[in-house]
Amino acid sequence: MRSALAFLDGFFRVTESGSSIRAEILAGATTFLTMCYIIAFNPVLLAKTGMDAGTVFVATCLVAALGSLLMGIIANYPIALAPGMGVNTYFALVLCVGMGTDWRVALAATCVSGCLLLLLGLLKIRDNIINGVPFSLQIAICAGIGLFLARIALKNAGVPFGGGEAAASLGDLRSPESWLVICGFVLILVMHIFRISGAIISSILLVTLLASALGLNKFHGVAAMPPAFSPVFMELNFSRLLSVDMIGVVFVFCLITLFDSAGALVGVANRAGLLKDGKLPRLKGVLLANSTAIVAGGALGTSPSVAYVESAAGVSAGGRTGLTAFVVACLFVASLFFFPLLQHIPHYAATPALLYVAMLMMQELGKIDWQDIAETAPACLTIVCMPFTHSIANGIAAGFISFVVVKCLTGSVRQISGVVWVVSALWVFKFVYWGL
Repeated sequence: MRSALAFLDGFFRVTESGSSIRAEILAGATTFLTMCYIIAFNPVLLAKTGMDAGTVFVATCLVAALGSLLMGIIANYPIALAPGMGVNTYFALVLCVGMGTDWRVALAATCVSGCLLLLLGLLKIRDNIINGVPFSLQIAICAGIGLFLARIALKNAGVPFGGGEAAASLGDLRSPESWLVICGFVLILVMHIFRISGAIISSILLVTLLASALGLNKFHGVAAMPPAFSPVFMELNFSRLLSVDMIGVVFVFCLITLFDSAGALVGVANRAGLLKDGKLPRLKGVLLANSTAIVAGGALGTSPSVAYVESAAGVSAGGRTGLTAFVVACLFVASLFFFPLLQHIPHYAATPALLYVAMLMMQELGKIDWQDIAETAPACLTIVCMPFTHSIANGIAAGFISFVVVKCLTGSVRQISGVVWVVSALWVFKFVYWGL
C-alpha cells in the first residue's frame, strides 16, 4: 500500500505541488460529484436524435474516463474532461433535430473536428491561441465562468430563468429543497472560514442525507450492469462531410470546443495558481487529451468533449495535480456499474458547491485595472455574456472582438497580438455566416 502511494506521489508530483494524496482523492471525488449530472443528462438529450440512450450513457462514461485519464497522466492537471454542455445541445437540437442531419453524420463531424483540433495542437496553433489571451481577459474569463456556474447553481436550486417581464425570480423559498441548498452553502462557508478540509464534499453528502431523511429523493438501488454497447459504436457516416453545410458544422464544432475548453482551462488554472507569466505550461498534453477525447467520442457514440468548469470545485477542495483527474476517471468507470446509486444524489446537492466556487472565482476581479476603460470594457462584456448567453465560447468571442474594436478606436493597435486578430476574425466570420 505504501509503495503504491509513493508511486502516485512521485508520478503526479503531489508533494512537490504542495498537495497530498488525501487532498487529491478528495478533490477528484468533489469534481466528479459536481459534474456527474452529465451521465444522466447527455443520454436523454442525444436520444432525441434517434440514438440509443443506454449506449450513449456507456459512451459518455467511457469518454469522460478516457479524457480525464489522459489529462491526468499526460498533462498532470486537476482538470476533468467529458462531453460538453452546450456543444451537446448544438449536436442534438440544432444539427440533428433542427437541420435534420442523421446522427451518424454528426458523429463523423465530431471525429473530424477532433482530428483538426489535434492537428492545430501539433502545429502549436492552439497553444498560441490559449496563451495569447490578454491578461485582463484571462481574469474576466475566470470571473465570467464564476457567474456561469452561479447561474447553473441557482437554476438547480429552483430559481427560474426565462422570458417574461422578469428574467429571473427568487423562486419558492418555502420549498425544502431551497432550505437544503442554503444549509449546504452555510456549511461550506463555515468550514472554509475555520479552514476545515472537505467542505464541498461534506456539503454534497449532507444535502443528500437530509433529502433522503425528508423523503425528497428515491432509492434506486446500488449497482446494475451497464446497457449494451453495440447500437452506436463506430456508426460513422462520412458521405456528407465535403458538403458546405457539414464543413460549416465541423468549423462550429471546432470553435465551440476550442473556446469552451480554453475558457475552462484558463479559468480553473488561474484559480489553482497554475499559470506562469500568464501562460499555461504543458499545454500540448492538455490539448492532446482534449482532442483524443473528442475523436473517441465520435467513435464511441457521443458529442464532443470539453474541459469542465466544475473542475474548479476540485481545485477549491485542494486538487493541484493530475491525480485529481485520475480519480475522476476511475469514478466515471465505476459509474457504469453504480449509476443507480448516483441517481440517489439529488441534482440540487451540487448547488452549494457551485455557488461557493463561483464566489471564489469572482475574487479574481480585483486584479483588473478598473481605471483603464480600454481594458475593463472587453472584460465586462466577457463576464456578462457568459452567463446571459449560457455559453463560455460566446463570452470569449465578445471579449476578443470588443478588445480589438476598443484598442483600434483608442489608437492602441500595437497592443493587439496576432492571435487576437485572427481569433476575432474567425468569430466574426462565424457569426456572419452561421449566426449566434
